[in-house]
Amino acid sequence: MSKATLPQSSRDPATEPDGQIAVTRQGPVLLMGIDRPEKYNGLTPKMFSELSDAYTVLDSDPELRVGVLYAFGTHFTAGLELTRFAEGMKKGASGANEAGGQRVDPFALKKKCSKPVITAVQGICYTAGIEMMLASDIAIAAKDTRFAQLEPRRGLMAAGGGTIRFIERCGWGNGMYHLLLCDGEFGADEALRIGIVQEVVETGQQVARAIELAKRIAKLAPLAIQETKRSAMTFIEQGEAAAFSQLDAVQAKLANTQDAAEGVKSFIERRDGNFEGR
Repeated sequence: MSKATLPQSSRDPATEPDGQIAVTRQGPVLLMGIDRPEKYNGLTPKMFSELSDAYTVLDSDPELRVGVLYAFGTHFTAGLELTRFAEGMKKGASGANEAGGQRVDPFALKKKCSKPVITAVQGICYTAGIEMMLASDIAIAAKDTRFAQLEPRRGLMAAGGGTIRFIERCGWGNGMYHLLLCDGEFGADEALRIGIVQEVVETGQQVARAIELAKRIAKLAPLAIQETKRSAMTFIEQGEAAAFSQLDAVQAKLANTQDAAEGVKSFIERRDGNFEGR
């Protein structure tokens, strides 16, 4: 994938007007592409369901270690196509709720992915697009990215996790500033300043950079990576005491794995480890 060129859609909008999620494996990395560029990658129920399926494959397949969420075309996504979700919202259902059961929720409000996900964004990244990005672990933004959390303009609120994760990542003042004003877009530099993205790169390089980071993570001991994410999530969800209480037992479990033995051996031999997730 060229660093200077965004991925191009191979989908025919005439025959697939509801869009799709294009899923591609690159070794232990699963690429999940939002593919409806002719509609600013507006998410339909079909697309959200397919995205939940892709996350579920990532979560359950032992050969996969890291996911990358990206989008075809010049924009990440304008968010949910409200006309497709409005009736469900009236009944208390949303894209997030529809991904319940044993499937992973891309908003991470219900079942969460146990493996790291890196999101690459560009162009328009509105509403649900921000919330999916915030539900991932690392976000890479192109310099041209334009963010907006606009739900109160439509009589709604950010119900895909935005009201929680803006505060978690940005603090109260920065979070409320963008959640309450709804007065327009903010750019990648502001997103970096408040902490909702971790890197800003030249436009066209965001997907390549996300894949590069994913492959670096995928070379590390996968059980240790997953437990690292689980420990951090325990702190967020249950607090410091719960996270502390699990540290010794989890570390003991990891220390007895083949990967830990390989880690010690690779340290002695001054080389990178060859980890198998066992």
